[in-house]
Amino acid sequence: MSEMEQRQRRHVFFTWSSQENAKGLEIVRAEGSRFWTVEGKDWLDFESQVYNAHLGHGNSRVIRAIQEQAESLAVAHPAAVFPAKMRLGERLAEVTPEGITKFFFTLGGAEANENAVKIARMVTGRHKIISRYNSYHGATYGALTLTGDRRRIPFEPGIPGVVRAEPPDCFRCPWGETPTHCNVPCATSLTRMAEWEDPSTVAAILVEPIGGAVGGYMPPPAYMQHLRSFCDEHGILLIADEVLTGFGRTGRWFAIDHSGVQPDMLVMAKGLTAGYAPMGAVGVSEAIASYFETQPLVAGLTCYGHPLSCAAALATVEELIEENWVDRAQETGSILKDWCSRMETQFKQIGQARSMGLYGVVEFCAADNPRKPLVAEGEAGEKGSPLVKFREALRTAGVHMAVKGPRAFIAPPLTISEAELHDGLKRVEEALSASLTPSTENRK
Repeated sequence: MSEMEQRQRRHVFFTWSSQENAKGLEIVRAEGSRFWTVEGKDWLDFESQVYNAHLGHGNSRVIRAIQEQAESLAVAHPAAVFPAKMRLGERLAEVTPEGITKFFFTLGGAEANENAVKIARMVTGRHKIISRYNSYHGATYGALTLTGDRRRIPFEPGIPGVVRAEPPDCFRCPWGETPTHCNVPCATSLTRMAEWEDPSTVAAILVEPIGGAVGGYMPPPAYMQHLRSFCDEHGILLIADEVLTGFGRTGRWFAIDHSGVQPDMLVMAKGLTAGYAPMGAVGVSEAIASYFETQPLVAGLTCYGHPLSCAAALATVEELIEENWVDRAQETGSILKDWCSRMETQFKQIGQARSMGLYGVVEFCAADNPRKPLVAEGEAGEKGSPLVKFREALRTAGVHMAVKGPRAFIAPPLTISEAELHDGLKRVEEALSASLTPSTENRK
């Protein structure tokens, strides 16, 4: 452990971990899809730090925009009017799904989800929100209540009025459906729950169109279409949480674009600024925007529309547009998709590997049962788990990526070169080979 890490540990917390078990990583510089640690080791960033560095590290356009904004107007009142704020709203209206026309800015994704819920309750006059188990909507108190991940449990009961439904896990479908014969019972299960709750009391249904870093679920397009129809029938607002999947991660501007569905609200963060400044946003439909022309919007933040964040976001969106990074993520994603297909047949403990654009998920399973999740050491009394070996092998290989529960997530910057992507996937495959049992037959 370096002297700097020792000094930092004395006064600064690590997140999501007991402090004695937290593993720090002293980063000294970063460029493109790589970063370097203090000992001079070269790492490939396959997590885009925390799924937000869509433009990689050291993007000169975004850095310059922040610098120029700081020189002209570094701090501003929430009601301030200035070019970056105005232009950001215009640009977002160009790239978000049709009908999303106005935006409420926040400091991150959790605040954006909380404000989306506040807006839904104000507009509808109803109080219930339906979300899903095994979802993640943020770490603030209200956002954790909306979350279906177990991290919410220490803070229950949380805010009132939240009801959770079954997630759309196509790999371990509890209804026994298959991709070729699927009547989306996961969607009908959710809407049936809404009927039991009385639709006239439900303000909104809040879902990740493609699951984030808790599950990485990729439901069929009919899933979101079913929810849209039900919401239209009962006057319920449909909120799409695109904090992780927005701004090109899945090969479209937003994951919901794959289904052709128009949400009533779109929650954004992470890729909005490519991670160069903290910012989130709630995009709303024209109908919702019109409601607040005469009714007060009881929501606000001291750093609402902060000038530096607006400048970073505007530069990010314009870079994504002008350099065509979203379409390129779809094209480069074919490399990741081919790799995922090969991994499924290569190792006994990979039950499924799936991807969309530059977002990949590897599902680890027991060697004798592809539907039984593989557990890490310390869970269920299992010792020497392959997952522990895999994590250590990744560190040795210099690949920074998330391994959470029985899943590993691959999400490099959208700007990664094909050569770097091939190199990184080769390193991951070598780490898998050092940790898992090879397969002798196709179990798909």
